[in-house]
Amino acid sequence: MLVRSDARLADLTTLGVGGPVDRLVEVADADELVAAVREADEAGRPLLVLGGGSNLVAPDDGWDGDVVAVRSRGVARHGDTLRVEAGEDWDDLVARTVEEELAGMEALSGIPGSTGATPVQNVGAYGQEVAQTITAVRVYDRAEKTERTLTPDECAFGYRDSRLKREPGRFVVLTVDFTLDPGPLSRPVGYAELAKRLGVDLGGRAPLADVRTAVLDLRRGKGMVVDPADPDTRSAGSFFTNPVVPAGQAVPGCPSWPAGDGQVKLSAAWLVQSAGFGRGTRDGRVGTSSRHSLALTTEPGATAAELMAFAERVIAAVRERFGVTLVPEPTRL
Repeated sequence: MLVRSDARLADLTTLGVGGPVDRLVEVADADELVAAVREADEAGRPLLVLGGGSNLVAPDDGWDGDVVAVRSRGVARHGDTLRVEAGEDWDDLVARTVEEELAGMEALSGIPGSTGATPVQNVGAYGQEVAQTITAVRVYDRAEKTERTLTPDECAFGYRDSRLKREPGRFVVLTVDFTLDPGPLSRPVGYAELAKRLGVDLGGRAPLADVRTAVLDLRRGKGMVVDPADPDTRSAGSFFTNPVVPAGQAVPGCPSWPAGDGQVKLSAAWLVQSAGFGRGTRDGRVGTSSRHSLALTTEPGATAAELMAFAERVIAAVRERFGVTLVPEPTRL
């Protein structure tokens, strides 16, 4: 366990905003993670558990307490199930599943961050989401002060949502179990843009390596593969979730997809762009990505206040024009 007092949240997050940290505690395994959390709780210090920092708008004032940086690593395979430590890099894990011919997360290639964050947000992209493969999440329950294992039902996954997200701060993810499909072909491709790139029908399958390559190419074209040399990747990926509305409230002209129970999912990117915030719309040091209107990006020196003020302008414009309220995807402290 390493403790530092010279860190800034801006250096720990992909958006590059956030002030100084009182205590940065870097932990190397699950036992150290639990110990660090318990120590902060028992001392009454504010606690922030941080993985890759790819889904966080950090406060400009910094953090007057402990930031526990999860650096645990390790993947254990038991048949077709992988037990993964929370600090394991997500894209490294996806690459491993492709190499080992295990299908189920190939379309989630290129997403930044750590594995422990994926069940919280129910991370998804290109027709897949982690809820489709997660079979257990081992957590430290701060309310009960004990370790426990949550089943998928107990996680109550929803679209970019879970019980872990709805009870913020209670559960600290230690490990995640994923059960995958053995074989060289992907799960059925469920996203039209990806199917077209692969040259297969929607619902068809393709070699795992081809799916990973295609997804990385698509994400890179939208500035959504982290690259320090690419200013468009100073972002949290998609800043707004695709809104789900009753079918009768669908917006004419807006791409939409069935979402069950008489609802449809609308394209947040189309709504943002059609409300006047197309690619490359800037306001000082913040704005939309030059390659994807759904990603909000920052320039060096930008603040969280600037970013959120811009986001609120986008939300207000979409609401005024289309009667739909966008919801930010990143967590804001």
